[in-house]
Amino acid sequence: MSLFKRSKTTAKGFDWAGLGWLFLFFWYFSGITQLLILLSDTSGFTGFRQAFVMSAVWLAPMLLFPARTRLLAALIGVVLWACSMASLGYFFIYQQEFSQSVIFIMFESNVSEAGEYLTQYFAWWMVAAFLAHTAVGYWLWTRLRPVYLPRGQALVAAVAIVLAVVGYPLIKQTQRTGSFAGGLEKFEDRIEPAVPWQMLVAYRRYGEQLENMQGMLHSASKIAPLRNLKDAMAGQPATLVLVIGESTNRQRMSLYGYPRETTPELDKLKDQLSVFDNVITPRPYTIEALQQVLTFADEQNPDLYLSTPSLVSMMKQAGYKTFWITNQQTMTKRNTMLTTFSQQADEQVYLNNNRNQNAAQYDGDVIEPFNKALADSAPRKLIVVHLLGTHMSYQYRYPPTFNKFTDRQGVPASLRDDQVPTYNSYDNAVLYNDFVVSSLIKDYAKTDPNGFLLYLSDHGEDVFDSPGHGTLGRNEGKPTAPMYTIPFMAWASPKWRESHDWNFAGDLSRPYSSSHLIHTWADLAGLSFDELDRSKSLVSDDFKARPLLIGNPYQAPRKALIDFSLMQPKAPLAEVVQK
Repeated sequence: MSLFKRSKTTAKGFDWAGLGWLFLFFWYFSGITQLLILLSDTSGFTGFRQAFVMSAVWLAPMLLFPARTRLLAALIGVVLWACSMASLGYFFIYQQEFSQSVIFIMFESNVSEAGEYLTQYFAWWMVAAFLAHTAVGYWLWTRLRPVYLPRGQALVAAVAIVLAVVGYPLIKQTQRTGSFAGGLEKFEDRIEPAVPWQMLVAYRRYGEQLENMQGMLHSASKIAPLRNLKDAMAGQPATLVLVIGESTNRQRMSLYGYPRETTPELDKLKDQLSVFDNVITPRPYTIEALQQVLTFADEQNPDLYLSTPSLVSMMKQAGYKTFWITNQQTMTKRNTMLTTFSQQADEQVYLNNNRNQNAAQYDGDVIEPFNKALADSAPRKLIVVHLLGTHMSYQYRYPPTFNKFTDRQGVPASLRDDQVPTYNSYDNAVLYNDFVVSSLIKDYAKTDPNGFLLYLSDHGEDVFDSPGHGTLGRNEGKPTAPMYTIPFMAWASPKWRESHDWNFAGDLSRPYSSSHLIHTWADLAGLSFDELDRSKSLVSDDFKARPLLIGNPYQAPRKALIDFSLMQPKAPLAEVVQK
């Protein structure tokens, strides 16, 4: 008997309802999780739309082999159901979307850690939710029925579906990127929200990024240690903290004179802080900036991050136990370098495993693991906390309780009405960032440590700040001051101040690039070694003012680098604002 039954119906009698049930069945396993993600404001509409489109591909075999509709749907459905249980369960526990970062965490965790997570986050209602999810899937399967078309029409329809869902987007992305590899990567972004591609793409990318990271770690392991390193604090207990922010422009912080009260908690701590007001980042992108900030690389020697120790390696060589707590995405093509830096630490905590950067992931999550690291019994500790800060999309960076700025009061009068919500959401993100950073300082102070905490942002962000108010985000090709002006401040404990000169009053306005941070950090920590250049230390008597170089150092010619201090001054704080 033929598996394909020729239809006796006319086009007018086509079973659209039957096709609808088929689509609903296949969509359900991807769509329910994406719907929850959308309704909970965890992420935007893109994932939901992509899952909707990709679910249509399963209609092709249903049209080709209608006599085996229930069997084929059951076989495909079991796979989709199993994958959907994993992604749905992960959302229940973490309110995040499954990604290659999750697979990285799974393989990096041992059975004991997995058991702890299960015990901590498991709730009885999850069993009921899983049973309900399975029951609805089974019920949808019982509604399925064959949808017949004449053989030729069925073949044309099936081919059309595959071309529309797979062929056209893949060809389009290949043409857009100029290579099949690039097109495939972009196409994978489209199909990743849908099961089972979510698991398959995540695993493939995990393997790819893991290989890249291991290559970087292998290269880092061959880097020679610092020569003649000496520690003025050798043998003494000390806890030092580096907090790295994200996309935060100091011009939007009331601590630096912004009219809106966006940093009320840091404002209260101002007398305890050393607030440096003339620090810029060399590049307006996280990876490119931190390659310099966390190593001996700079704009004139951008490749030194490949051949010299990182700040973490330096502190390990000095005898510190090192911790890396991050709320940045873990395993993505862009973030592999960050994960490589983190893997150099003794212990890591990865909090953000979202597939999409535009997802609700609050930095308050770093506070608990930070306090756990503070309580660690190691006498000498370095704790690095990497925040998601005020990264766009800004509305995902803060919980509803921090939605303080909602109208035009305090907004530049020349801003268009459609720009105001984005402008306000960035200020709200700065407000929440203030809460997180100040909380870290306060919790650190409560432990009565011997040490200091330094906070800076990787780069700034222009959110309609520059004259003309036409710029949103960052563009190295069209630099504006807000992209580079970053907060830079330090807090020291009473114990540390007793044994160290912490009077930086004359240093706070020194022109400085964060590309030389490792020299300042070593100076503050009491380290000395042959590679240390105290003329690049912001707090040294030997400090030497240099041109504040910004730009892409790999762009030919090298004269593409420009001195930030020679740029036209930007004064958004002095602008007339809406009263």
